[in-house]
Amino acid sequence: MLSVIYSDDYLVAINKPHGLLVHRSKYADEANIFAVQELRNQIGKYVWPCHRIDRKTSGVLVFALSSEINGKVQKQFDNNEVVKTYRAIVRGYTDDDGTIDYPLINDKGKEQEAVTHFKTLMRVEIPLPFGKFETSRYSLVEVYPKHGRLHQIRKHFAHIYHPIIGDRPHGCNKQNKLFKDKWNITTMMLHSQSLLLAHPVSGEPLSITAQYSREFEVCLEILGF
Repeated sequence: MLSVIYSDDYLVAINKPHGLLVHRSKYADEANIFAVQELRNQIGKYVWPCHRIDRKTSGVLVFALSSEINGKVQKQFDNNEVVKTYRAIVRGYTDDDGTIDYPLINDKGKEQEAVTHFKTLMRVEIPLPFGKFETSRYSLVEVYPKHGRLHQIRKHFAHIYHPIIGDRPHGCNKQNKLFKDKWNITTMMLHSQSLLLAHPVSGEPLSITAQYSREFEVCLEILGF
């Protein structure tokens, strides 16, 4: 059963688990379970996804209960009016804060502006040899993507050489193998923690927050964050 974290007469939000597609996709022909259908069956109402998050990403996912409301919320996303906050565990020590301004190419070959802001919440160094190093370093970062390009956060952190743990194909294969072999962790450590938007009817600020997934919590515990 999906975890519903907000609902009213117009919107429903869930804490999407890792591995669940929002809806049918040409990139995952093998999938037959989707958040849209699961939520529709669970609450007995037709729902419209107001936005998307990656299949491998957990966290806040908002649905509208009518096409009119869906259009209003999607407009906020399209205009970059929604404040999106993510958490990620990445390889290495990231800067205290920073901005990644790096255009991305979409599936039609078009270059799109893409900006991601971040700040580092914690850093850890553990006595685990890796490559030529005697220890391993990781950072817990809070991420604020200005845009919502496909795999934007994943590609941006790979671009600055701090790939997200468990990210395939944009991450570090050697790190991903290390986490799988040593701790049986194969989940991507990226979580959509909160969304701040204007309620489509009242216009009042609406903040929706999702707790970490169990997999994310386990990884935090293992690394000592």
